[in-house]
Amino acid sequence: MNTETLEPVKITSPVATTACREDAAEECPPITQLKNILVPLDFSEMSLKSLRYAVSFAKQFGAKLTLAHVVQAPVYTVDFSYPVSLGPQDLGPLEKQLEGIRATYVPAEIPVDIIVRQSFIFEGVLDVARETCADLIITTTHGHTGLKHLFLGSVAENIVRRAPCPVLVVREIEHDFV
Repeated sequence: MNTETLEPVKITSPVATTACREDAAEECPPITQLKNILVPLDFSEMSLKSLRYAVSFAKQFGAKLTLAHVVQAPVYTVDFSYPVSLGPQDLGPLEKQLEGIRATYVPAEIPVDIIVRQSFIFEGVLDVARETCADLIITTTHGHTGLKHLFLGSVAENIVRRAPCPVLVVREIEHDFV
């Protein structure tokens, strides 16, 4: 039986460059570039948690934030009554509420767009993501399970399944990293 001594294999990283070494003077360039981060807000404390993450990402990548609120579209009932859609005068106060959130939670140096619209919630979020060419959506989940999830569905789940870009879902109870 022939027994040979194997030499250890030297593993080198193809992406390692002088600029990314620990002793280099400059920081490593980001792996990906985020230019526009979409943050759907429903004005709950939980959705403000996703905004904290978004602000951190925007600072790190120099990205613009798009704060969006989608008002649930009218649901038609069995008796075919037609609920009235909201007009611009109804959406104005919601825009002001988003402006207040922006002033309170987002540093002035971060550019922000504000969008309010009426649609089915997850469809409205996806439309805004497409229209603004969002690079990332940061949203929250309320963590409904069982029958509540079956009947209500999950907006976050629908966004994740159909989004045109990556989605970061922030949970209510988790290990925070921002």
